[in-house]
Amino acid sequence: MAIRDYISCGVEPIEQVLMPFQVFFRSQSTSGILLILGAAAALVWANSPWADSYMALWQTPFTVGFGAATLSKPVILWVNDGLMALFFFVVGLEIKREFLVGELSTRSHAVLPIAAAIGGMVVPASIFALVNMGETSISGWGIPMATDIAFALGILALLGDRVPYQIKIFLTAVAIVDDIGSILVIALFYTADISFVMLGAGAACLALAFAGNRMGVRSPFFYALTGCLLWFFVLKSGVHSTVAGVLMAFTIPSRTRCDAEAFSFNATRLLDDYRESVESDGSVLTNQHMHSVLLSMQHVVTRAQTPLQRLEHALHPLVDLVIMPIFALANAGVVLSGGIDAQAVPAALGTALGLVLGKPLGIVLMVMLVIRFSEGYPRGVTLKHFIGAGMLGGIGFTMSLFIATLAFGNSPELLTGAKTAILGASLAAGVGGFLVLRTAPRREPSE
Repeated sequence: MAIRDYISCGVEPIEQVLMPFQVFFRSQSTSGILLILGAAAALVWANSPWADSYMALWQTPFTVGFGAATLSKPVILWVNDGLMALFFFVVGLEIKREFLVGELSTRSHAVLPIAAAIGGMVVPASIFALVNMGETSISGWGIPMATDIAFALGILALLGDRVPYQIKIFLTAVAIVDDIGSILVIALFYTADISFVMLGAGAACLALAFAGNRMGVRSPFFYALTGCLLWFFVLKSGVHSTVAGVLMAFTIPSRTRCDAEAFSFNATRLLDDYRESVESDGSVLTNQHMHSVLLSMQHVVTRAQTPLQRLEHALHPLVDLVIMPIFALANAGVVLSGGIDAQAVPAALGTALGLVLGKPLGIVLMVMLVIRFSEGYPRGVTLKHFIGAGMLGGIGFTMSLFIATLAFGNSPELLTGAKTAILGASLAAGVGGFLVLRTAPRREPSE
């Protein structure tokens, strides 16, 4: 019997009503669609007669704590420093998984996406730096470096089987390496004055989490509490607080407590016990043994999973369907009526050229270089597929907006110019990549 061939446990009326919504929210393209809706809503709101309310909402102070122990920040900073820390935590979980068992776990698999990602970071940053040489906007060189994998994978999902699965894996791995590069750039170049006392306290929290991992602590509450303390100390240290999310992700256990053989044996025994309990009394409300067996099954299943997988699976919907659309709504509200200030033209031009031209150029050149010294293109993949993937890599949306906020947070004119360029360039890169991949030849894999 296949995994999908199971006996239905019954469908409630509310489940029938919610089924279309569940299918939508589980789709690969959903996060990209919600990002687009969030950005579109922000643009419409910021350019409407109610624009003042948009600006006022995100600047409203929000306080957490009690008595003297309070933390008060505008809502926009709670989104960018708080919610985005959880986004980076999930990114960190993905990075750890990729290094353990994914495309970055072996040298042969990792060479191509790592090389492509490096090219896709260096070339756009270089183009931005050349355009902005001698300008105050030179500090934004990190803006066109990153790829928004939610948008990119959403577009690939729209193309369906026209795109070889190797390209989807390649682009995902490139985005993961991009994220590593972006995190390093944020940590090293977009930080304030550092408080070593707070940084030491954060290091102690990180050491505590690693110690808990080694001692076999698997409670989500332990890691949540330690992670919140780490986030607070990193925030107060001057290093950007989102770095805490990535560091915390690497402390999450990735081992199971029950191997496949033990799980199979325990599950079989429990199923036998369950059948026996059903024969005596089929109601779980009155049959305590049946209830006990079900709880034991849940315990065995939990021990057969890794905390890393459970957290990634649990948090992905929250990040993709809530946090990222809120981030887009909070940060994409650019006033377009006034155009781009002359002072911001180099920043806007460097950002646009870096994303639309630099990203695909850097990725494709490095792919061609690696392919030349390897066994050739993967089966079923052509150079045009990599060109299309490189263009999709130019969708920098989420991370580019984030770095732009860090680089130009004290200069509204430069920030507006950079945001406008990010939105326009991401749209152009997405449409261009879609058209290139749609017209790419379908090459059948060789035997």
